[in-house]
Amino acid sequence: MAANESGDGDQVELMDFQEEELASSVSNLDDTKFDTTIGHIEDIIMEDGFQKMQGDFMEQHYHHFDDDEENKFIYTDIHKQYLSLVEKYLEEQLVARMPGFTMEAFSTQLETRKKKKKDSLEGEIFEILLTFTDFLAFKEMFLDYKAEKEGRTVDLSDGFIVTPYHEPSTSNDKPSSSTSEAPGKN
Repeated sequence: MAANESGDGDQVELMDFQEEELASSVSNLDDTKFDTTIGHIEDIIMEDGFQKMQGDFMEQHYHHFDDDEENKFIYTDIHKQYLSLVEKYLEEQLVARMPGFTMEAFSTQLETRKKKKKDSLEGEIFEILLTFTDFLAFKEMFLDYKAEKEGRTVDLSDGFIVTPYHEPSTSNDKPSSSTSEAPGKN
């Protein structure tokens, strides 16, 4: 450890400070890179290209899925196809936006964060990412799509009535009335 004698006799531990700063900057760099990647993934999955690709895939395969506890063998094949399709699409898009990006490194970082529970990995983006790897979430996505296609979803909008909102009048506001007296007359 290097020490520096300041003019007033205090010693400053330069090495410790530099080591902490270096560790902190590496951690911040990893966090920033991870957050940037997640931001790009959010953008990508909201874009028309991804939505169309996913919709076309679901349209092609939803009829195979049934809401049974027993899973058909074809589900596994469809899940593998979906993973391959989505991973390839995301990787192509991320490489175009982030030169040097590799899906392998990102997957490792995601797994590490999940194990350490450093970040809460909660939110819509992580639920969507979960459908890429979690078979049950994937199956549920297809069952929801199938229910929507077959008109079996609950439409809660039937009970709503939309009316314009009017600000309540304050006590200073006096409604004008044709029966009120003109000023100056008693």
